[in-house]
Amino acid sequence: MIQIPDKLQLDEFDRRILRLLQRDAAIPIARLAEAVGLSATPCWRRIQKLEQAGVIRGRVALLDRQRMNVGITVFIAIRTNQHNAAWLERFRNSVSDIPEILDIYRMSGEIDYLLRAVVPSIQAYDALYQRLIDRVDLSDVNSMFAMEEMKSTTEIPVDYTRNA
Repeated sequence: MIQIPDKLQLDEFDRRILRLLQRDAAIPIARLAEAVGLSATPCWRRIQKLEQAGVIRGRVALLDRQRMNVGITVFIAIRTNQHNAAWLERFRNSVSDIPEILDIYRMSGEIDYLLRAVVPSIQAYDALYQRLIDRVDLSDVNSMFAMEEMKSTTEIPVDYTRNA
């Protein structure tokens, strides 16, 4: 089905393909096709169309944070008293290239920005914090360390693309 222009329309085959690829992007095409109920060539064409449409942005390897020695997850809540385009651009440029920072969100409510970072230790976080405050003016920084990871996934729901 794959029609992408304004409103994404996927059929059940597309959704099955996306569910399985989110779990294992390295799944052999023959096994994927069998699992979704297609032959290999139509399945591969659908994947190519999903990639061309930007639905599939890329394929990655997910690394184990503990084995990579970055087992501490820290959420960094930032508030600023500067709400202008120049500051936002300076902030974006200042934090985008820091490898420990995995996610950056501009928020509504009391917190202006929320960052998710991974580090090997509290000392490493302190070094990250020092880099942050050296690069851009912040009015308040609040750090919260995750005590337990109860759910972490890269899989997004695919059922919201159903035709109304």
